[in-house]
Amino acid sequence: MDAYTGSRSRLTRRGLLASSAAVAAGVLAAPAEAQAAPPGSAVEPFHGPHQAGIATTPQAHAVFVGLDRRDGVGREAVARMMRLLTDDARRLSAGGPALADTEPELAVLPARLTVTFGFGPGLFDAVGLKDSRPASVKALPRFSIDKLQPRWNGGDVLVQICADDPLTVAHALRMIIKDARAFTRVRWMQRGFRRAAGVQDSGLTQHNIMGQLDGTANPVPGTPVFDRVVWAGAGAPAWLQGGTTLVLRRIRAEMETWDAADRVAKEFTVGRRLDTGAPLTGTAEHDPPDFAKLTAVGFPVISEYAHIRRAHSTDPAKGIFRRPYNYDEGFTSAGHSDSGLIFASYQADVSAQFLPIQRRLAEADLLNEWTTPIGSAVFALPPGCEPGGWIGQSLLA
Repeated sequence: MDAYTGSRSRLTRRGLLASSAAVAAGVLAAPAEAQAAPPGSAVEPFHGPHQAGIATTPQAHAVFVGLDRRDGVGREAVARMMRLLTDDARRLSAGGPALADTEPELAVLPARLTVTFGFGPGLFDAVGLKDSRPASVKALPRFSIDKLQPRWNGGDVLVQICADDPLTVAHALRMIIKDARAFTRVRWMQRGFRRAAGVQDSGLTQHNIMGQLDGTANPVPGTPVFDRVVWAGAGAPAWLQGGTTLVLRRIRAEMETWDAADRVAKEFTVGRRLDTGAPLTGTAEHDPPDFAKLTAVGFPVISEYAHIRRAHSTDPAKGIFRRPYNYDEGFTSAGHSDSGLIFASYQADVSAQFLPIQRRLAEADLLNEWTTPIGSAVFALPPGCEPGGWIGQSLLA
């Protein structure tokens, strides 16, 4: 007999069997789907010759923290702190809780967490390691475009925490600061963001808060050029080899006046199309800019003062590796945007690579009309460590 007979559609034995088979197939498929790893479980390796968080594909969220050494904290105490913080970072980046973690559930999803450490110039003098400080790790010279605010400058120790989940970043930050508290005090903290994980292919260059593609000319991690640009080599102090240096600049974007500029003016200022990132002399993002090309009336297509011309290094090895984040702190009482860029520049040598570029930009970059550096700090980032080791061991042990 039919299971159901009436004016509506009929359920037959054949239909009942087919429906049962479909349900069974769904039940069998469900465990496989349930076993699929959630995106938040992705792990970035902690151990290795270099610290994570530099060549790592940039995560969606970041916090940069500058710490100052407490009075009486010497070399041995800093070494103890770095052992402790390294252990925290090792555990958390693997998806495990830090020691004495009161909310271990928050550590379960590392979301590609990386924790990167660095040492500011003042630390070397304070703990009796003045002769070990790399010559280029010192406060930058004051540039005419700078309007630096003391609250964003300097620092003895850097902690850079990045992940694809803001809760992961917040938890790791609390664990690290908790264990650093006996040795240091927080000098400044800067939170940054990029597009959320999965919104855009990770291999594509992202637009920054001003609408520009930011990082087009970066060297590619894993290539010989990247290694020469970023990792400190034989010319650096032995303890830093395999590490790098970081220049961190907080750059306010003057969004109200930028908004008032038309698209032609913006693209003329940058030297690239805002939508594709292509140079004004090309059609695709990675087309090499033709700085010799002239307009019909004899002017350079890419202005002598365009940002990409002023930032260009003829020797690829004298470039920098940019890993920028946006910041947005809302609006002032006058309704003006408090937003901009946390410009993180990694290079083997600040004096030989970053400073020549920054001098050209400060001298005559059209973009200076709409950007203002308000913070500046320089750090030496030690190499990575193997299991059982700790970050900074090559300097402090």
